[in-house]
Amino acid sequence: MAWKFKTSGLDGQCKLFGVNIFDYDWKNTGRRVKVQDPIYGQDHIFEVWQAEIDGQIRCFAAGEFSNCVWGFYLEN
Repeated sequence: MAWKFKTSGLDGQCKLFGVNIFDYDWKNTGRRVKVQDPIYGQDHIFEVWQAEIDGQIRCFAAGEFSNCVWGFYLEN
């Protein structure tokens, strides 16, 4: 399954699913996926996480592109 870039932002300040994703508890799914940096084209291996937001379990891949700069991906 392909993962598509959704957003990026500074540590603690990133909107995903209409909320600041850093305000929620993330649970690691044990999966890792290869994603591509949307600006530089560099490949990264990011962990797949899930968080409960407004009663729904949401899955996303997330990791740091560089120190304190996070990228978020959603499964297509």
